Amino acid sequence: MRKKYKTIGWILCLAGCFAFNCNAQGTAEENLVATADEMAPSQEIGDENMTPVYGTDLNDGTYAIGVESSSSMFRIVECELTVEDGEMTAKMTMSGDGYLRLYMGTGEEAVEAPEEDYISYEENGKGQQVYEVPVEALDMEIDCTAWSKRKEKWYDRTLIFSSAALPEEAWKESVLVTAEDLELEDGTYQIEVRLEGGSGRTTVESPTVLKVEDGKMTAQIIFSSPYYDYMIVDQEKYEMIHTEGNSTFEIPVTVLDKKIAVIADTVAMSTPHEIDYTLYFDSASIEKAEKS
Repeated sequence: MRKKYKTIGWILCLAGCFAFNCNAQGTAEENLVATADEMAPSQEIGDENMTPVYGTDLNDGTYAIGVESSSSMFRIVECELTVEDGEMTAKMTMSGDGYLRLYMGTGEEAVEAPEEDYISYEENGKGQQVYEVPVEALDMEIDCTAWSKRKEKWYDRTLIFSSAALPEEAWKESVLVTAEDLELEDGTYQIEVRLEGGSGRTTVESPTVLKVEDGKMTAQIIFSSPYYDYMIVDQEKYEMIHTEGNSTFEIPVTVLDKKIAVIADTVAMSTPHEIDYTLYFDSASIEKAEKS
């Protein structure tokens, strides 16, 4: 009888040790991932109207693009996108050197992943860290976690690789929407337009006027402020067309249903300041303008 109790005791002891080890291992893994309290407040990025852009939508090539990050502590100062056979990779140049490696996923996933899945950096000629990462899609939230050199923990980030700065030649013709695709006759139309970027406080009047002449489109952009003195579209500068009221411009529109990168210069500050924006023209909203 005593032998039986001794055996049961050993079983309970082993079970307790197993549970303790599992709990300790779980705690150790949790300690490798920074909590929300340990991270800087997240920044809002992207918008609910985003449509993912996949490598199959783009022509092979290398393009400069922008990247939005949910954390001010993880800032990308330059990004080069490479498209090859429908697959995309990006070389991200970082603003600092506080991280040792990345994992495309969450911190919890990184803890469980094999080390060969971690992405190490290379230094460029300026001594900056450059990470080359796979990109599933542009204009879509992508999980990325970074291993802090000082804190020795994974810090979760969300990235959005933006299609706004892609040149027209980067897009496959099958995904571009032009006046010809819509069979728009020469004339004046109305179209919904959305402005993004800057502080988020500035808007543009929508719907706005879209003119088609010889198959080419121009749009009237009316800001919610009178303090913009010029715009830059595809490296061309456009001055205001009115000197009274809110700032109004006429700019070329080569494609619809894609974010178009533009710059607007504001004189509302102590010194003039160029601000990066994007414009999105919704082809589904086009209507023939009524004759006055």
